Amino acid sequence: MINIDKFKDLRVLVIGDLMLDEYLWGKVDRISPEAPVPVVAVEKESHTLGGAGNVINNLSAMGAKVFAMGRVGTGQAGCSVLKKLEMLRVDVTGVIREADCPTTRKTRIIAAGQQMLRIDREVRHCISVQTLEALTRILAGYIDKMDLVIISDYDKGLVTRELVARIVEPARKSGVMTLADPKSMDFSKYMGVTVLTPNKKEAAIAAGMQIQTPEEMAAAAAKLMAVAGLEKLLITCGKAGMVLYETGKTAVVIASKARQVFDVSGAGDTVISLLGLGLASGATFKAAAGLANLAAGIVVAKVGTATVSVDELKQSSVGRYREKFG
Repeated sequence: MINIDKFKDLRVLVIGDLMLDEYLWGKVDRISPEAPVPVVAVEKESHTLGGAGNVINNLSAMGAKVFAMGRVGTGQAGCSVLKKLEMLRVDVTGVIREADCPTTRKTRIIAAGQQMLRIDREVRHCISVQTLEALTRILAGYIDKMDLVIISDYDKGLVTRELVARIVEPARKSGVMTLADPKSMDFSKYMGVTVLTPNKKEAAIAAGMQIQTPEEMAAAAAKLMAVAGLEKLLITCGKAGMVLYETGKTAVVIASKARQVFDVSGAGDTVISLLGLGLASGATFKAAAGLANLAAGIVVAKVGTATVSVDELKQSSVGRYREKFG
């Protein structure tokens, strides 16, 4: 079993697209007379970190020390993201504020325990030369102090091929592993990272082929690993669990334990966070992925972008161990 208590001693650098997730909670008791749509009477609002911020939230929930890198706008949403990061005691030295790049805000309307609608407010801006150079300078001062780097790419323009290269090279020299959750469909952009964690749909699109059988998934995985120069690839498959591919080894299927799914928002963030912590603590790829799979199963049973607590993970880990080994 992985010693979860070791996670609090790990230092993790997270670089990626920082967002704000907004929730409007209410109830539905009638249909609008203006159109055949439900009328949601809002009862409360809540906000949480989204995108790379949700990765940070998951890592912080495990007690890890997190250093954040990315960009936010100068408006209210950007201020909220920074405030929430600081409340988690996250080092925000690497978060650049850009007036012409508003912080992405995703508004989800929840009623009767289900998501009714999502509204996105975003402006996609490719990273500026000034921000790229600033992040490179900051990265140089922190990379050798880290145990792990996670690249959370939501394809909003921050994570470019050049930025990835500037992360991977010093990380490799410092002996720090890098994990990336990809949204770009050109996986060559992630050349040199230690592990990629696409979902099945992303893997199929990036490989340019259908994935309907284990053989097709294996072929897609081989293609993607060659394109990105990978030694390890984890493909998440929703309710079907995940499949691990590692150079020179047989693919490993990790099945999900059946549970009710309320909301898959941010499940991928949980997977990469727990996978990274597991690997950084010395666990095998299979063991770390198993823990990540378990954590994802816990968060999808919650409504909204959520995290798993140390206690929840310990209880589930012990229960799974007993179930497996008696």
